[in-house]
Amino acid sequence: MANDASTVFDLVILGGGSGGYAAALRGAQLGLDVALIEKDKVGGTCLHRGCIPTKALLHAGEIADQARESEQFGVKATFEGIDIAGVHKYKDGVIAGLYKGLQGLVASRKVTYIEGEGRLSSPTSVDVNGQRVQGRHVLLATGSVPKSLPGLEIDGNRIISSDHALVLDRVPKSAIILGGGVIGVEFASAWKSFGSEVTVIEGLKHLVPVEDENSSKLLERAFRKRGIKFNLGTFFSKAEYTADGVKVTLADGKEFEAEVLLVAVGRGPVSAGLGYEEQGVAMDRGYVLVDEYMRTNVPTISAVGDLVPTLQLAHVGFAEGILVAERLAGLKTVPIDYDGVPRVTYCHPEVASVGITEAKAKEIYGADKVVALKYNLAGNGKSKILNTAGEIKLVQVKDGAVVGVHMVGDRMGEQVGEAQLIYNWEALPAEVAQLIHAHPTQNEALGEAHLALAGKPLHAHD
Repeated sequence: MANDASTVFDLVILGGGSGGYAAALRGAQLGLDVALIEKDKVGGTCLHRGCIPTKALLHAGEIADQARESEQFGVKATFEGIDIAGVHKYKDGVIAGLYKGLQGLVASRKVTYIEGEGRLSSPTSVDVNGQRVQGRHVLLATGSVPKSLPGLEIDGNRIISSDHALVLDRVPKSAIILGGGVIGVEFASAWKSFGSEVTVIEGLKHLVPVEDENSSKLLERAFRKRGIKFNLGTFFSKAEYTADGVKVTLADGKEFEAEVLLVAVGRGPVSAGLGYEEQGVAMDRGYVLVDEYMRTNVPTISAVGDLVPTLQLAHVGFAEGILVAERLAGLKTVPIDYDGVPRVTYCHPEVASVGITEAKAKEIYGADKVVALKYNLAGNGKSKILNTAGEIKLVQVKDGAVVGVHMVGDRMGEQVGEAQLIYNWEALPAEVAQLIHAHPTQNEALGEAHLALAGKPLHAHD
């Protein structure tokens, strides 16, 4: 079909990652004739080099920690070390199963899948494999790649990106991680569980700096307890090879040495050389600019995912891709409230949030109009059983809705589903307090926090 020059698709999608394939599946479901172009593998970064493989490593690390600590639960187990080949086999098996399922989905929806490196050739076409694929609309979804800093070359040997870290054939004896955001702290957590000595370098004053400051401080306390070192508030200056590793120097002259340096300073958009600017698409520092309906300044072109300056999360890409498909199919669409998107950092302990921070709430509503409450997981039976520490913090507009839920503790990512309903449905604390939460669960801690905020605490002090 794609070779037939007379074929004009309803939607041509450049990029088969989270945003691209979600748009393809939903578009086809709604009766659009869709072509999906991908140079690598459908599923993109999330499935092959991001969300899924990193969480597999973190789960393997969790198993290692449980083996080491089993005696405190009355179980005698012996930890004999990490078989990194076995870890990769497990990780790759998870990816392969999901990839096979996704390929089947794309085929079952009768999406025309074209493997090859595409380039935007007009406002309504993409060139790939020597042919021109025409569409009434084009969706750009080419994603992102790991970034570095000026003068810092990622060589894949001793100075590596997250892509390299996911296939590393050994557990490094020591590692410096440049960047204390989501990617940095997740690798710090996994490698520490595997037995590495880890130091995180973050130029801002806290780890996971976009989270509520209370969550950052709780994570820092937990990392200290785990023996994960970190240096905050001073920026990177340079890195150089030593006889058997890497030396990192900070702006204040402080030096750190380790076997490897993982550069985890974020991800940048894949847009260079793809014809976007030539076709008049408005750009900013490599990102494609869009409105709240994911439309670019060119009427026949939309863009989604890591390519646009919204939250770089797979589930955001899914939602943006679905929004575009539904808009093109003529359905009524609603812009995404990005504050209402759940965010989870899957380190040990996990950091999960939805809504806005206390600082942001005070900025918007005024300090005297904001109420914050912290519920310590020490009062939660299931958390006690799991031997996890942390807190749930609620941010409320005085006498109004809960506008932020911030959670730290093992498995808190599994509680963020209810938290997003509370935020997005503008729930009052008293309304959530009326709901009966199962006991004993960690989910019940969310209910208890709202009971306390509603003025009727049960397992919490006034």
